[in-house]
Amino acid sequence: MCTIIAVGRWQQEIEETKLYRRQFMVSRKGVGTKMKTEHKTIRLIATDLDGTLLNSSKEVPERFEEWVCAHPEIKMVIASGRQYYNIKKLFPKAADRLIYLAENGGMVVEEGEVVYTNTIKNEDVIACIERFQEKDGHLVILCGEKSAYMNHSTEDAERNADMYYEKLEFTEDLQGCIQRDHIMKIAVFIEDYDADTYYRKLEKLNDRLNVVLSGTCWIDIANKEVCKGAALKFLQDKYGISADESMAFGDFLNDESMLEQCRESYVMSNGHPLLKEKAKYIAASNDEDGVMKVLVRIGK
Repeated sequence: MCTIIAVGRWQQEIEETKLYRRQFMVSRKGVGTKMKTEHKTIRLIATDLDGTLLNSSKEVPERFEEWVCAHPEIKMVIASGRQYYNIKKLFPKAADRLIYLAENGGMVVEEGEVVYTNTIKNEDVIACIERFQEKDGHLVILCGEKSAYMNHSTEDAERNADMYYEKLEFTEDLQGCIQRDHIMKIAVFIEDYDADTYYRKLEKLNDRLNVVLSGTCWIDIANKEVCKGAALKFLQDKYGISADESMAFGDFLNDESMLEQCRESYVMSNGHPLLKEKAKYIAASNDEDGVMKVLVRIGK
């Protein structure tokens, strides 16, 4: 259960954000932009995890869960390329108050129930295994509803996989996994940490699949219609929440569709340069608790 905290505990944070407003609340053109300080109309907030809500040590801001529990009137969505089981363990105090938009929008879980999924065709999964792992030599992780699946690989690759997948099964027969689980996303680990270059040179796969750059060493493949924005729209439609009543935070290109679904869109100062051009505001970096500096001003 959530523990509600007293409003007085936010006073110090409120004072700290006065300077932040002048320094970081700027439009994408670099011009100061006046914002409502009360955000009375915000009913849904979606935030990415890595590079956005989490700091560089992969830690949740100290006051985030308390803030979530103190604002039950706002739907808080954690939107990530991570696996649902991995996301949930990060929020032990507010788990029942969060909506989990996992696998870059391939799966949405609310109150422990899967309410939305989008599964890749088996033949497309096989084609991706053959293309990225067998031909190009990159590690492929199949992201299913029950678990994630991969072959044993290098120490660095397995360490990265373990970071993002709470339920992870090693197998000698990767293709065989499609017979026992629904695959929603295919993650490809680029071991030289130059996924950007590989992504820009990548040829189109087919008309059903879409490839997104999701980190310095990751690209993600899913059905063309799958993205954080589509899954967020599902939630907005479900609850009758408009884009004008929605806010989003992100840092990488896989967050673009989500930001487009929300009138109040923020890219972290550490975010991808191309994404900064799309957002309405630039927030302080993830290591400066940029998300919290905005949230503390909402619902006062």
